[in-house]
Amino acid sequence: MTTQTSINPATGDIIKQYSVHTDAQVGQIITQSHNCYQEWKNVPVTERAKALLRVNDVLLKNKDAYAKLISEEMGKPFKESISEVEKCALAARYFAEKGPEFLADAHVKTEYRKSYVAYRPIGIILGVMPWNFPFWQVFRFALPSLMAGNVGILKHASNTPGCALAIASVFKEAGLPEHAFQSLLIPGSRVADVIADPRIAAVTLTGSTPAGRSVAASAGQHLKKTVLELGGSDPYLILADADIEHAIKTCGASRLNNCGQSCVSAKRLIVVESLREKFEQGILKIFESAKQGNPLDAATTLGPMSRADLRDEIHDQVERSIKGGARLLTGGKNPGGKSAFYPPTILTGVKKGMVAYEEEMFGPVAVIIPAKDEEDAIRIANDTVFGLGGAVFSKDLDRAEKIARDRVESGACFVNMMVRSDPRLPFGGVKQSGYGRELAAFGIHEFVNIKTIVVA
Repeated sequence: MTTQTSINPATGDIIKQYSVHTDAQVGQIITQSHNCYQEWKNVPVTERAKALLRVNDVLLKNKDAYAKLISEEMGKPFKESISEVEKCALAARYFAEKGPEFLADAHVKTEYRKSYVAYRPIGIILGVMPWNFPFWQVFRFALPSLMAGNVGILKHASNTPGCALAIASVFKEAGLPEHAFQSLLIPGSRVADVIADPRIAAVTLTGSTPAGRSVAASAGQHLKKTVLELGGSDPYLILADADIEHAIKTCGASRLNNCGQSCVSAKRLIVVESLREKFEQGILKIFESAKQGNPLDAATTLGPMSRADLRDEIHDQVERSIKGGARLLTGGKNPGGKSAFYPPTILTGVKKGMVAYEEEMFGPVAVIIPAKDEEDAIRIANDTVFGLGGAVFSKDLDRAEKIARDRVESGACFVNMMVRSDPRLPFGGVKQSGYGRELAAFGIHEFVNIKTIVVA
């Protein structure tokens, strides 16, 4: 591969082609990052915080241009792209304000004259990032890493090279050292060689479970730490005493956000039998009222999927689910063509053994799984290899909280609202959804040397 091609998924037209970095250029970029780290690690934390505040300013100043780029490269509606850029700016402010506190020495009372924990940077953090939130996924690893005194190198998804280069330019425009954050334009097949470079200190990946296994194997071979945020098949439990209208609205919005291409989307809608029929009717109205079209059109509420091959892949899952016994309520027809549009689709009556029950559905497909009662709903929720997020809908807040806290096996579980990432809260999964945490104090501490200092 000598080029990466940016294709507009709404039209199938080529936006631009970018030259892939050669091995020599990759080596030069790593050298530049390594040299930059030698200086950046010694910059006072208060000065790093000021730099992140400037990142916030750059993002907000140019948010329309960045949002247009996101919408053109991966297809989400412009309004959603604006929100994504604004969320990145919010995170920049958050880590600028809280970073000094998170990185302050933690004193421990002992018999020694002085004993404490210092949080010291470790070097170059390689981020292998996906296309579905092409700015947010990157900034949520880059901001805490840079705040901690590390530097970053980004290997972005091959269909969002424009976003990759734009993100690197944000940090440069904000006045960070020229090579504090750089983007590599290389295919996934060359990531292992980058990980093997002794100057790469650690790797963070957001992507599929197979990609996580590959990166973890490469990093493990070289004894380098990883944080993996992988696939998810989030269960949303609608219990018998749920506010059904609120549950319908929330689940519908979660499933169609970003055309269903979110790791924490409402992928498995587990509904107790007494509410199933009303829930199906409500979700059907939401899906049939979605306005699919040009992402840059203000009237559009649902854009295309990010690539035509991904559209074909989820259509194949839908067809195999129907053959396995699932019932189609709406959608389910592949329009084909160069563009990547796929209609909002609802499968119901989904049971164990069906494709829609077992596999992650990464697109605008709602999967409704009936449950006999609350205990059955909890059993179904945990009957998966994934464990990223989950949600519980019930008017009994104490009971719902206990189920969320103690019963649902996931890295996060929300009560009466959709799962989402928040800079103030740690984000990550269990089981085959990965390990490690991003965001909050937990995220900034993932890629530092937690160093014990004792003075006798």
